[in-house]
Amino acid sequence: MLFLVGLAADAIGERTRLPRVTLLLICGIAAGGAGLDVIPADLSALYDILSVTALTMVAFLLGNALTGETLRRHGRAILSISIMVVLATVALVAAGLWLMGVPAPVALLLGAIATATDPAATQDALRQSGARGAFPNLLRGIVAVDDAWGVLAFALAVVVAGGIAGGADIAHLGRALWEIGGALGLGLLVGLPAAHLTGRLAPGEPQLTEALGVVFLTAGLALVADVSFLLAGMAAGTVIANRAHHHERAFHEIEHVQWPFMILFFVLAGASLDPARIATFGLIGAAYVVLRIGGRLAGGWIGGTLAGTPAAHRLWYGLALLPQAGVAVGMALIAAREFPDHADLILGLTVATTVIFEVIGPLATLLTARRVGTGDG
Repeated sequence: MLFLVGLAADAIGERTRLPRVTLLLICGIAAGGAGLDVIPADLSALYDILSVTALTMVAFLLGNALTGETLRRHGRAILSISIMVVLATVALVAAGLWLMGVPAPVALLLGAIATATDPAATQDALRQSGARGAFPNLLRGIVAVDDAWGVLAFALAVVVAGGIAGGADIAHLGRALWEIGGALGLGLLVGLPAAHLTGRLAPGEPQLTEALGVVFLTAGLALVADVSFLLAGMAAGTVIANRAHHHERAFHEIEHVQWPFMILFFVLAGASLDPARIATFGLIGAAYVVLRIGGRLAGGWIGGTLAGTPAAHRLWYGLALLPQAGVAVGMALIAAREFPDHADLILGLTVATTVIFEVIGPLATLLTARRVGTGDG
């Protein structure tokens, strides 16, 4: 049934120009506990495994976007925009919520949580748009690296928030550095041999079993090492894309098999959301949504200006980076554990606003890519 829902989402998306990710999430909400409650508990229990698998595949494909040619042409813009989007989002969300009366440590943590982007929804919206050229290529590069900046910003926010609240712990910063550095090291460890060994059994074309084997190996080792499987997958994909000279498209087979995993992932993600929670946060929740959108727009414009990208593109970068999901919820869980007195606000607000951004975010990415990504270089 879920696969048929995915097929219907494809068909409806093509005819209405609605993002199929958004359609799948809406179907999940309708079928989950907040709706008809028809998804068996045993299937819902697979969500964690499916999310790791699907997101690691997405990370590999995003890593493919960071080829030497792309970095030579867009490297400055990728770094400039990704960093400024993170900084502007933290600053605007934290300052705005603090002015509304949210305690400073909590406002800072929510600002850092707001930096997280959903790479799966963003990547799928870009693929569905069919856009080609500099703009979508640049977005893929930004999405591939911005989680690293987001994790670092969140770790710094936890340390500073703890200092404000009287309990600073520098260990959080070291933990973030391990999560980033360890993931990149793991990507190299897997990617270097995979770049030379894949595509040998069938000359010039990696096989499906090869691709899946490397994806699952990367995800599994990342979980064992307790590092980011997203960054590990991205690093491995980047290494393979740049070092596997004997085949043109690293792990082309991943694109063929990825969608079934994505269908299950997004439907079950929707089933885990509860739209009714949005109303419980009222003005603060609305402010968080508006401030995060403003931070993305401002950061994209400032970063694009610093990098010298086309003026017509600068306001669109932030709009295309609105999707937010699992990484933000993961950050919120950590923050809630570290600041239990504010756990309900931190976790509840993050989960509630995730519903909004998972619905409107892919739509914004899709419309932006279709408007701007028109083969512009």
